[in-house]
Amino acid sequence: MTELNPKSELNIDQLTSDFPLLQQLIALEEVSWFNPNITTLEQGLPYVGLGDKDIHDASLRLQRFAPYLAKAFPETQITNGIIESELIDIPVMKSGLEAHYHLPIKGRLMMKKDSHLPISGSIKARGGIYEVLTHAEKLAFEAGLLSESDDYSKLLESEFREFFQQYSIAVGSTGNLGMSIGIMSAKLGFTVSVHMSADARAWKKNKLREHGVNVVEYEQDYGVAVVQGRKEAEQDPRCFFIDDENSQTLFLGYSVAGERLKQQFEQQQIVVDKEHPLFVYLPCGVGGGPGGVAFGLKMAFGDDVHCIFAEPTHSPCMLLGVHTGLHDEIAVQDLGIDNLTAADGLAVGRASGFVGRAMERLLDGYYTLTDERMYQLLSELNQAEGIRLEPSALAGMPGAVHVEHNREYLERLGITESTLNNATHLVWATGGGMVPEQEMAAYLAKSSV
Repeated sequence: MTELNPKSELNIDQLTSDFPLLQQLIALEEVSWFNPNITTLEQGLPYVGLGDKDIHDASLRLQRFAPYLAKAFPETQITNGIIESELIDIPVMKSGLEAHYHLPIKGRLMMKKDSHLPISGSIKARGGIYEVLTHAEKLAFEAGLLSESDDYSKLLESEFREFFQQYSIAVGSTGNLGMSIGIMSAKLGFTVSVHMSADARAWKKNKLREHGVNVVEYEQDYGVAVVQGRKEAEQDPRCFFIDDENSQTLFLGYSVAGERLKQQFEQQQIVVDKEHPLFVYLPCGVGGGPGGVAFGLKMAFGDDVHCIFAEPTHSPCMLLGVHTGLHDEIAVQDLGIDNLTAADGLAVGRASGFVGRAMERLLDGYYTLTDERMYQLLSELNQAEGIRLEPSALAGMPGAVHVEHNREYLERLGITESTLNNATHLVWATGGGMVPEQEMAAYLAKSSV
């Protein structure tokens, strides 16, 4: 397990006295907390340290790489090399949630299928692939092999593979980030090592090895995998470590989702404004993916979008960090919580300090749910909509219920019953598109136990 952070000596008795919600976290109860300290985008933006120009630059970089991606990964040809996912309604699932919780969900319930993004089948295809491409572009620019005006499909030529083979990439991962970075890095020609925590699925390790990736396995959790991956990179000046906890580049790769979603909403004539609020429910592990997406959404929709993070009861690291104000100076293990969850992508004990501090004023709320509930939701979504996700991707599904339940939060926002009737609730599905049939059958069998 991750060791106590040496930065601070924590007095847990004092903390639980100061923050009574921690007692429920320790008891592994499902909880929700809506942050009373949220601000407007204008007030919160300076703490992020990034803006529209940064997202625009990321978007342009992805456009430059699109011709290469369309040829390197034929599954992206349908979108001309742009890695993007569907936006769909899930009305049958909405009825099922209402029946289960005995509570009407006002407004429209939709799903963003990042679970089925091409290349690696998860939300990590946004940030992970973007960071690898950014690093490759930088190296090629510096070597005089590439310029912005080039057709980037030239990266398929052997001279580029030979060039990138001189360099290596390392990352620590619970699974999906490693998949995205491993597959993309190997395709370009990099030597790549993915340091994978104990909870990573065997099929993900096998798939990476099939792509020529060096998979390093640990009996400990995500925190240890990251530490070891970082150590490897420090020993090799030509090794680039991708840091999910602190990388602004990863964060920006995810943030492009905001402008893309805005375009999809315009195409489907979905209005987002003060009278038509948007609530988005994002599964959260270390926080880089949901944090980056939430930042992009805030930049695209301003104060009319409300982002809420969902975490397993056994790994509520972002809720813990933001609620106490300690961020990465506290881990769930410090409270005696084991960080053991079936939601492997969310099995993180210590949240990203960068994301927590940057985004805490712009994130409306947090809630937790049990593994058992995620498995139930997995089965219900399969039956209701014929969509199959991995357990962690279901964390966002009950988000609308928490919003409906919390009248104090809605009143604070000035959201009335009639406004809520106009709301769009968006569940961000984060992974599952590449889960093997046998593995998915095991998930579904578990959900019926």
